[in-house]
Amino acid sequence: MSILVSKSGILSTIQDLGRTGFRRFGINPNGAMDKAAVRLINILLGNSENTAVLEMHFPAPVLRFEEPAIIALGGANFSATLDGKPIESWRPIYAEKNQILKFTKKISGNRVYLTVEGGFKIKEWLGNASTNLVAGIGGFDGRSLIRGDKLFFKQRTKDKRQRTNFQISKSLIPHYSSFPTIRVVAGAEIENLTTLSERNFLKCNFTVGNDSNRMGFRLTGEPLLLIDKTELVSTAVDFGTVQLLPDGQMIILMADHQTSGGYPRIAHVISTDLPVLAQLGATDKINFQTILLEEAERLMLEVERDLNLLRIGVNSKLC
Repeated sequence: MSILVSKSGILSTIQDLGRTGFRRFGINPNGAMDKAAVRLINILLGNSENTAVLEMHFPAPVLRFEEPAIIALGGANFSATLDGKPIESWRPIYAEKNQILKFTKKISGNRVYLTVEGGFKIKEWLGNASTNLVAGIGGFDGRSLIRGDKLFFKQRTKDKRQRTNFQISKSLIPHYSSFPTIRVVAGAEIENLTTLSERNFLKCNFTVGNDSNRMGFRLTGEPLLLIDKTELVSTAVDFGTVQLLPDGQMIILMADHQTSGGYPRIAHVISTDLPVLAQLGATDKINFQTILLEEAERLMLEVERDLNLLRIGVNSKLC
C-alpha cells in the first residue's frame, strides 16, 4: 500500500494546511503554498481537508503505484500521464498496481499537488504533517523526497472506478495566471510611504525574482520610498504580508515565513488570492489592487460557502 519514488523531482515535500498554535515559540507554520488546491482535491476524495498531500515542483518526480489507489491532482498543470496516457487534474483517478505517474511538461503554475483516498501514513510533529525544511523535521523525515522513498497509504483502496466519474467545477478552481492582479488590504505602515511610492505600489507592475522560495517571494520593480526610515520593532507577520526592504524592493512572505519581522508591512494579500500568488514563479509578474477589509471578508465567506457545497455534493456521490 504505497507509492514508490522511481525518480526524484526538484523539490517534493509532504505538506498539509500548516502547523498552527506554535508561533509564540518561534515555530513557523509551513504547509502547502496553494492551500486552496489542497482543500479542493482532499474534499474531492472524501478526505479531511487537512489530509497530508505531496507538493511537487517541475521537474516533478516519477511515481510508481505499488498498490491500486484513487488519487487526485490539483494546482499547476504539469501534463500528468499514467502509463503514458494523459490524465486530468481536479477529478478522482483510479491508478492500478504498477502504473507509472509522470509529469511531462510544465504548462502553467509552479506547484502541483497529489492526494490519495484515505491519505498518506505520515508521522506527525506537533500534531501536523507539514515539512519544515529548515529544521529538518515533519513530513517525510523533514526533507524532500528522493529516489527509493515510499509513501504508504493509510487504507487499502478497492476497485471503485464508478466513484471517479465526476470532477470539480471550473468555477471553484482559483483563477491562476502568470500575470495576476493580487488584491491586498492596507498594512500598518502603508502611510509611511511617500505619496509617489504609494501611487506606484498600485500603478506599477512587479516581477517575481529568481531568489524567491517557500519563505518569501522577492519582487523587483520601481523602488518604493519611505517618508521616515525610523527603525521598527519586530511585529507579527503572516503568509501574504508584503514587507518593504531597505533597498526599496518588496518581499511577500509565503508558507515558510518567519513568525515576526521588523520591515514595514505595507499590505497583506487577501486569503482568496493567496492560491493565485502561490502558483507564481521566477519572472512572473503581478500588480496590486487594494480593497477594504470588509470586501476581503465577503470574498472569503463566498469561498467557504462554495467549499461547503462541494463537500455536500461529493458526499452524496460517495454514499
